[in-house]
Amino acid sequence: MTGTQPLDPAIARAVAAEAWIWGYPLLENYRTLRAQAVDADDPRYVGGFGRFRHLAEPSTPANTDVAAPNNDTRYSWAWLDLRAEPWVVGVPATDRYYVLPLHELDTVYAGFIGSRTTGQGAGHYLVAGPGWRGTPPPGITGVIRADTYLLGIVGRTYLAGEDDVDALRGLLAQYRLMPLHAYTGEPAPPPVPTPVWPAWPAWDEAAAGGLDCFTVLDQLLEFFPVLPEEAHLRGRLASLGIDGGGRFDPAALTAATREAVAQGIADARTRLENAAAGTFRSDNLFGTRAALGDRYLDRAVAAYKGLYGLPDEEMWIGGWTADADGHLLDGETTRYTIRFPGGGLPPARFFWSATAYRLPERLLVENAFNRYAIGDRTPGVRTAEDGSLTVYVQHERPEDEVELANWLPAPHSAFSIVVRLYGPDPAVLDGSWTLPAVTPRPDG
Repeated sequence: MTGTQPLDPAIARAVAAEAWIWGYPLLENYRTLRAQAVDADDPRYVGGFGRFRHLAEPSTPANTDVAAPNNDTRYSWAWLDLRAEPWVVGVPATDRYYVLPLHELDTVYAGFIGSRTTGQGAGHYLVAGPGWRGTPPPGITGVIRADTYLLGIVGRTYLAGEDDVDALRGLLAQYRLMPLHAYTGEPAPPPVPTPVWPAWPAWDEAAAGGLDCFTVLDQLLEFFPVLPEEAHLRGRLASLGIDGGGRFDPAALTAATREAVAQGIADARTRLENAAAGTFRSDNLFGTRAALGDRYLDRAVAAYKGLYGLPDEEMWIGGWTADADGHLLDGETTRYTIRFPGGGLPPARFFWSATAYRLPERLLVENAFNRYAIGDRTPGVRTAEDGSLTVYVQHERPEDEVELANWLPAPHSAFSIVVRLYGPDPAVLDGSWTLPAVTPRPDG
């Protein structure tokens, strides 16, 4: 945008707010993509595009690079550039739970490979970018079509505990990524130009809220062709100069337009923060383009609160930050119980867990028991004769034998508890099953 045809400030402010909400997931996604696939000096670098980086070891309180980590599953990271040709994802047969979700540049999911969706058998899945009209070769189990040329994978594979790490590594080594020509044995297609990746300073609140974020967004849109259902929205962004040409320059805007755009970004940030503050569950925040539609604020909230979260039907997330009396959970002053009644344990096709996190960092809780979560796979957990399960949540190690077996260690400070159900029962999704309350113990 040259600034020779400035927008009315009120329109510029509204468009900037819309652009920031819509673009926020792309910016957050690119922050991770750049670190893992572009910047070889970043410790999170996975080796570039088309390579898996598997993390088989369980997380501990010392791991601070990911908020709200869990040890139910371990992660497999990868990024694909689909401009030249499709890629093929190969998976082995396994009786473990796993999911390889493929997210697009704006974080919506193009598709899923895994226990729930494609089963436990071995397979080869072709992943194609926008405009690919080729015929899948023999041996392809399924096809996933993406609307953006850049695609990410944050895979999860079940871990049974520290003694299971070596076996898990052996399975993860069998996940494969192949460009289509390597799979078919044909010559490689002509190479595509190496992108001029958007510069990205250390991410902070100033960078997220400044006009330069639109410079990055404009460059990213090179990899995101306009979708028919978003043509009108993209036209409004183009009126501000965000058209995918990589030429957006805040300095080219008139002073009045720059001020209006800055106000629009501030409006959008306030709107996102307010929406996130009122969002306590992951229901309907993550999913495919068809499932999410034009709920752009929900997409932004999802990126703000839990980038790369899974859709509810894959993994349902609930939990507590406050007790039954409405008081925030605090391990310094209070001990708690959570009672799941007989017949009321979390209903999940695969498994469930409850993990405590110290706040505000949302990191695992250090404890002498080295227990960071409790669930249906926790060794030694004891149910009562009526089938109920009482979980004891406190900082001090319980002296009672049953309480120790059912102990979820809490920090000596504020904390939250996150419950995850993998393959939740329909009763969870329709709300007929709900979590019980966290109850303060009378003896404190």
